[in-house]
Amino acid sequence: MEISTIGLDFAKNVFQVHGIDAAEKVVVRKQVRRGQVLAFFEALPRCLIGMEACATAHYWARELTRLGHQVRLMPAKDVKAYVKRNKKRCR
Repeated sequence: MEISTIGLDFAKNVFQVHGIDAAEKVVVRKQVRRGQVLAFFEALPRCLIGMEACATAHYWARELTRLGHQVRLMPAKDVKAYVKRNKKRCR
């Protein structure tokens, strides 16, 4: 499993992880509980992680950067194109 890019979606207790390889093939699609997020990313090879910029995203970006990952925060207007169903914003 060679993950090159991960999209991370926040929620209150369960985060959604969507990872692709260099050929843009889906490699991992998984729900991770809040308490297991750092352990999950610590076990992965270094990769690019994209997430919506919100209040909690800055905290997670710092933590994931400390693990060696490259983190990119995207404005909500750019993330909206990827949302398939109506849901509330991260808190």
